[in-house]
Amino acid sequence: MEANENTPLRAVALVCTLSPSPAASSSELLARQTLDALAEHGVTGKSIRIADHDVKTGISTDLGEGDAWPDIRETVLGTDILILATPIWLGHPSSVCQRVMERLNAEIGETDDEGRMLTYGKVAAVCVVGNEDGAHHVSAELFQGLNDCGFTLPANAVTYWVGEAMQGTDYQDLDKTPEKTDATTKTLAANTAHLARRLKRNVYPPS
Repeated sequence: MEANENTPLRAVALVCTLSPSPAASSSELLARQTLDALAEHGVTGKSIRIADHDVKTGISTDLGEGDAWPDIRETVLGTDILILATPIWLGHPSSVCQRVMERLNAEIGETDDEGRMLTYGKVAAVCVVGNEDGAHHVSAELFQGLNDCGFTLPANAVTYWVGEAMQGTDYQDLDKTPEKTDATTKTLAANTAHLARRLKRNVYPPS
């Protein structure tokens, strides 16, 4: 059965900058640009800056009193699309992003009555920003982890910007969005919405 191109979809962007609000964030900027691009395909969404919440370190769905992850997890499970946005630090995703991946690891043990992970049918994509090389390495790390945790990755599931090595310009400091990044963000949005609609109508078989 063909998916209806008007089927409404929901997305959430988990922004893994190290800086809490109200500090400016290049990761949040690219995540919001991605959500804007998704909106052109009938996707509503919001961003959550992880540094604004007490997401405890661990690999459980709920680490008890004060843990902010259960509410964030409920939001993720209530959406069709997960956008994971991270800066590059020392060639790797941020420590905040790694914490999110470790919490998502708990989904491997959470299944429905037919043995499917609760994340099956949800589509994920990645936003990466930094002032050094490493966007492909970072996206590769996150692609594998997200796939292990049950998410499906569309074609061209990453948009990124990296500045010249050993200089101090941030993505948010640019006068305008580079053409290549803008085009890549739009491709990511189109492919992500396309795949999410098809998975919404044609679920994975029981495990």
